[in-house]
Amino acid sequence: MHGSRTRKPFPAKRRRRTPRTDQSPWLKPEAEPVLNDVLARIGKPEETPFRPDTFQLDALEAIGRADCLVMAPTGSGKTWIAEQAIQKMLREGKRCWYASPLKALSNAKWVEFGDRFESMNVGILTGDTKENTDAPVIVGTTEILRNQLYDAMHEGRDLPFDLVILDEAHYLGDEERGVVWEEIMIYLPVRVNLLLLSATIENGREIAAWLEGLRRKPCTVIEERRRPVPLYPLFLHPSGRIMPFLNKRRLFGRVEQFTRERGEQKRGGRRVPPYGEILRVLRHFNLLPAIFFLQSRAECDNALKSCRPAGAPPDDGFEDALREQIDRTPRLAQHKQLEQLRLARVASHHGGQLPPWKFLVEAMMKRGDLDAIFATSTVAAGVNFPARTIVLFNSDYFNGHECVPLGATAFHQMTGRAGRRGQDNIGFMLLVPGRFMDLEHIRRLVFTRSEDIASRIKNDFSMVLNLLLSQTLENVRHIFENSLAAFQQDEDRRESRKSAASRLWRAFQRHLNFLKAEGFVGDDDRLTADGIWASQLRLDHPVLIAECLRTNALPREDAALLAAVIAPFVYDRGQEIAVKRKELPKRLVAAYDRVIETVFPMMERLDAEGFGLNPLPLWTAAVIYDWARGRDWDRIVERYGFADGDMAMLVSRTADNLRQIAALRDTHPSVAELAWKARESLLREPVVF
Repeated sequence: MHGSRTRKPFPAKRRRRTPRTDQSPWLKPEAEPVLNDVLARIGKPEETPFRPDTFQLDALEAIGRADCLVMAPTGSGKTWIAEQAIQKMLREGKRCWYASPLKALSNAKWVEFGDRFESMNVGILTGDTKENTDAPVIVGTTEILRNQLYDAMHEGRDLPFDLVILDEAHYLGDEERGVVWEEIMIYLPVRVNLLLLSATIENGREIAAWLEGLRRKPCTVIEERRRPVPLYPLFLHPSGRIMPFLNKRRLFGRVEQFTRERGEQKRGGRRVPPYGEILRVLRHFNLLPAIFFLQSRAECDNALKSCRPAGAPPDDGFEDALREQIDRTPRLAQHKQLEQLRLARVASHHGGQLPPWKFLVEAMMKRGDLDAIFATSTVAAGVNFPARTIVLFNSDYFNGHECVPLGATAFHQMTGRAGRRGQDNIGFMLLVPGRFMDLEHIRRLVFTRSEDIASRIKNDFSMVLNLLLSQTLENVRHIFENSLAAFQQDEDRRESRKSAASRLWRAFQRHLNFLKAEGFVGDDDRLTADGIWASQLRLDHPVLIAECLRTNALPREDAALLAAVIAPFVYDRGQEIAVKRKELPKRLVAAYDRVIETVFPMMERLDAEGFGLNPLPLWTAAVIYDWARGRDWDRIVERYGFADGDMAMLVSRTADNLRQIAALRDTHPSVAELAWKARESLLREPVVF
């Protein structure tokens, strides 16, 4: 059964299709007669004066009283609620923090809010960007907000805000980052009202009940199930004929017949036509613009090759908008996919692309200048550019390790992009039977709600250090007893809340005992002098970098070398790039070896105690060293065979680690000054733009 099957993704080279050399079409665009009425509804709705929906008004009323959780489909107007709440704060002379999970989203909101509320009223804090931080409205990432709460607790002061807005609140259930969201909700002063916004929190009333018990104030749940633009599921038969995917809750007759026939053929059947052919069918039926969700970065890039130039030449507005985006980052004028974007009006969008290129693609898509985007599933979570149609080829997705069945939450995040409010009367999901498409699985997902959010709280050394900075051990136990994890297990009656909290407490004690043994915590369970400054290193490996600092193992004079030796601590994606030590600068290898020799004994002790560790690869140091010394970006990417987006991520995270070392001005002034110089050497185009 599909629901239990996992598979390894096909390597890009094996899945790559050679485009046909002839120009004869593969598909003859046809439609089932039953679709005539549906297709006739395609178009832009009549403009009417804006009137807020009832759920929007209810949410605004609730925000003024206490906490509020808004659950509504993508494109239904959650941002309008946030904007109205911010406007009210400004009128009353109050301050607001708007937190999002991604730097790209925060950057976009900063620009958007600057236009909406005037730039002098809006600042940003993301780690990479710090502007106008005294403004009444601050846009930033959840990690930065969590860190500010750490500082406020340590200094015994109140957070200087009156409202915190957590956008994309379903990240509370994210396996890696959910702990940050839960920490924010636990530490946030009760005085500060909380507004949560999400399209895919199924157990919202459970989350609200937990918050009410935790914060001792009401949390109103506002729920809107109705999509602003209705969704119609379609199926593309290999012949090119489009038809309904469903007949009420069953597969449409001809779809069911196709499923049986393919089953008899024991998988596979006819291969998927080139994406350009599918695009031609969509254009014929006025189903553009579209987002094609594909499995891998390589598939997204290769898909462009089968797309022919669009019929009509782009208008002057298209070229003007494109020129405006390129002027922001001139190097994009040489982007290898720019010509395809200009001629065919298609683009690929994935984690391997440069941040400014993704920004350009998103801006052009929002303007309505592109016919299609080929994207990985990660686009569905958090990026705001809807389309008339979303296209699915497989019923599973690559989670970073293997291909697993598509879940309800991810499915609804994808389909939530179909249909543009104010621009479409109807949105479409088009299913194309790829090799790994289980149509019955998709049918079930259509009628399945998103998965419940479960607590992801866990201990790490950064959390433990910061809790010890401001809390007694008794208070720490109290925090765990009031966690979402404890609440959910108590609710499920699998075990008592006390027992659930005790597991978190035992994990805390393991970290505490290690910190004691290493001299960061004293016998009195309070941070030592080393522990106090180490708590400011809100990193993946704070104790390892702290060990380098207190043993003087880090470079003291060369900013590029300092950036290089910090890079191995931030890369955790498991990619390995071969480098020859003898071909690298001797001073780089020597600096790297000194750091490794310093931390290796502690790494052995961490491993012996059961703490997970990532390798510290030399090649990351080599990449960052070249970039910090001013080497050309394209040459570095070519030399190491590194994707643009991955390199940008490595540079950005290394810069963020250096920023935190630079904050140690009082205890490590010389290294802090050098770290700031190293950070500045990294943050230039195309990483920032």
